[in-house]
Amino acid sequence: MLSTPSKVITLGASRLYDSAGVRELDRVAIEEYAIPGITLMKRAAQSCVEHLLTRWHAATRIVVVCGNGNNAGDGFIIAGLLAAKGLRVQVCLAGKPPRDGTDAGQAYRFCLDSDAETPVPDINSDWLEEADVIVDALLGTGLDRDVQDAFARIIRLVNQSRRPVLAVDIPSGLCADTGRRLGACIKASVTVTFVAPKLGLYTNDGPEYTGDILFSGLDLPDAIYDQVEDWVKPLAWEDLLRPLPRRHKNAHKKCHGHLLVVGGDACMGGAVVLAAEAAIYVGAGLVSVATRPDNVASIIARRPEVMASGVEKMKDLLPLMARASAIVLGPGLGQGAWGRAVFDAVIETKLPLLLDADALNILATIEHTRNALSTNKPAAEAHPPDNQHLWQARLACGNHVLTPHPGEASRLLGGTDIQADRKTAVKRLQALYSGVILLKGAGTLIADDRSVCLNPYGNPGMAVAGMGDVLSGVIGSLLAQGHSPREAACLGAVLHSLAADQLKAAQGERGLLASELLPVMRRLLNSQLTGT
Repeated sequence: MLSTPSKVITLGASRLYDSAGVRELDRVAIEEYAIPGITLMKRAAQSCVEHLLTRWHAATRIVVVCGNGNNAGDGFIIAGLLAAKGLRVQVCLAGKPPRDGTDAGQAYRFCLDSDAETPVPDINSDWLEEADVIVDALLGTGLDRDVQDAFARIIRLVNQSRRPVLAVDIPSGLCADTGRRLGACIKASVTVTFVAPKLGLYTNDGPEYTGDILFSGLDLPDAIYDQVEDWVKPLAWEDLLRPLPRRHKNAHKKCHGHLLVVGGDACMGGAVVLAAEAAIYVGAGLVSVATRPDNVASIIARRPEVMASGVEKMKDLLPLMARASAIVLGPGLGQGAWGRAVFDAVIETKLPLLLDADALNILATIEHTRNALSTNKPAAEAHPPDNQHLWQARLACGNHVLTPHPGEASRLLGGTDIQADRKTAVKRLQALYSGVILLKGAGTLIADDRSVCLNPYGNPGMAVAGMGDVLSGVIGSLLAQGHSPREAACLGAVLHSLAADQLKAAQGERGLLASELLPVMRRLLNSQLTGT
């Protein structure tokens, strides 16, 4: 029996901030609410100590590695508090001691006056090997360049020791804004983050280095958060599930939408099957597939509930599109003549539309050609100019969802390094292509013209063929059932990822199959009716 749905992580707040936002929250707390900086530092340290002793209750020997900023101040107080509890604590100070009169200077003096061993300017490998836990208080959220010199060396030694690590606020070497690993980066077992959760902990490289994320608001008044604009909104399963309507007792299949899945060029019919099956399991009343004629028999044999039609000439698509309430375009589409002709035919629709896979790659060539023509430069891959006008008409509708992975997103943006700054990339995509953009990857981001949301669920087992096709079918099904593009993208992404997390909990992440998600998603969606 799979576990009941629950949040994968506890954000502790309904908002995610960048480093500048966290600094502003600190400023408001200190200057406008008269909470001394050293008080916040003590609360942060106390929170870390409590979490450390709860997780590693048998620990007797601790090594604390400190830099020279406020993050180090937290570390100095942690060292003193642990020593007061009878633990042996050794402190490594990378850099100069903090100046007297500063909050970090007060924290350093507290450490010197405690029973912790006197901080030394270098780290001893023997300490690390003998430590029960290492506390990382080297670098904080302000880091914006690659880690250098002594700090990089200490990080490498800590990681090589393979001892448990508690990171203070953020693993040293991780960018709080983008989640990029900046050269060397501490690989933490637990990260205790303060004031507000940071986006970088949950996206890009962040999940690889943070370990379990615990949040402490340091008892700041709620009103402080209303004064500083948040950066990204995290999604929660319970919030998305709650507004789902119950089905009427006199409902019939046409009440629940008709999704048309278009794709499946030669030898790529499996992609449309996965998308279509996902749409059925998520509740679409009718699902049709428009594909190459050679795929039809195998689709019907595998899933007789799906209405599969062979499309050789584009006029064959018109009656299928006329019956649909939403369309998914792209799974297994290919970029040959057939795929491009299908693309041109489908984007004329004003129905809700999801574009994925090769539909995105074809779209990228259109945008590339448009940009080349606008700058009087030769396009590397000229595309018939007619579909540029078709796409511009589609942009005006705005009722579409694009679901690129980082490679597809890079092509859509002309070769941009998407992972360098995923939030900026998803906002650029939305500004250029309108509608809703779902940028896949660790910490999936979803953007419309109002906001950016984070999907905090998911695991590495999802990095397998067919997962994107299933996601397309899920979101397409929700579009067909009447959800807005934003609602469909957010609910679909969370449903898809949470199902994968439950499968991982039940059987592990290696060998997870995309099709295994289908019954789990169905149960999750129906859990509001059964209370399980």
